[in-house]
Amino acid sequence: MSQRHLPVPPTADGQRLDSFLAAALPELSRARVQRLIQAGDVQVDGRPCRRATRLRAGEAITLSIPPPQQVALVAEELPLAVVYEDDDLLVVDKPAGLVAHPAPGHPRGTLANAVLGHWRGERAVGSDGLRLGLVHRLDKDTSGLVVVARHPAAQADLVRQMQQGHVEKRYLALVRGQPSPSAGVVDAPIGRDPRDRTRMAVRPQGRPARTRYRTVELLGRYALLELTLETGRTHQIRVHCRAIGHPIVGDPVYGVVEQRLGLARQFLHAAALRFAHPRDGRPLAFTSALPPDLAAALAEARRLAAAE
Repeated sequence: MSQRHLPVPPTADGQRLDSFLAAALPELSRARVQRLIQAGDVQVDGRPCRRATRLRAGEAITLSIPPPQQVALVAEELPLAVVYEDDDLLVVDKPAGLVAHPAPGHPRGTLANAVLGHWRGERAVGSDGLRLGLVHRLDKDTSGLVVVARHPAAQADLVRQMQQGHVEKRYLALVRGQPSPSAGVVDAPIGRDPRDRTRMAVRPQGRPARTRYRTVELLGRYALLELTLETGRTHQIRVHCRAIGHPIVGDPVYGVVEQRLGLARQFLHAAALRFAHPRDGRPLAFTSALPPDLAAALAEARRLAAAE
């Protein structure tokens, strides 16, 4: 159990308790803050406060944060598209709709469950079976390549490569409009959106984030982009595409939902992955073709562009 102590400044006089804490502690979602308040884990001037009361300048807030609830990882025999496998790592082509890892309220049917089932419960990173070696993650509705370490040494080396920028991750995205210039770098820090804590946004005080892009194909009102991550922030490509005025087609949060292309999710696919093998350093490179739903949407975009 960790504790945080925060004074209420004059600028927060009259502000709701949950709003103030969510803004002051960006690592906590507003929903998490509200649960802590309801559980009696927030005190104002030494008194437990179980509702989002209005604050007064000069009050002192004490927030007790229990450790996050862990969800036991259970091996499940689920379909798994294995691209590459050896004694050190596994590369999987993740379909859209598959969550990366169990969480409270979603304990089964995830990529981690499927990987552990593929390994028949063995070789999971972490002796307690809770920490599978997912080196990086994709959003639920983003498809494509993911690398999983089979033991702690492999995971440590792959994480080091990620942190040093030695892992190349390239994505394909269909966006609205035609970027100008046709290629460039989006260098814009990303943090929690203060108006909606479930979203990310470009924020001056956010964490550094860089995305390289180039236009692969112009399609009338759309463009097919290839994007390369230089950092790995939450929702980075989706936020950066929105920030430059070219949101991803089909993205219900940061982009535009268009029925004309028949998309049921965002057009974002992790198409290529390149890194050094954690054991011997040999270069490894993998590619993934567009899945049928995105291929069909791209074909429709081409048809519409030709007809315009």
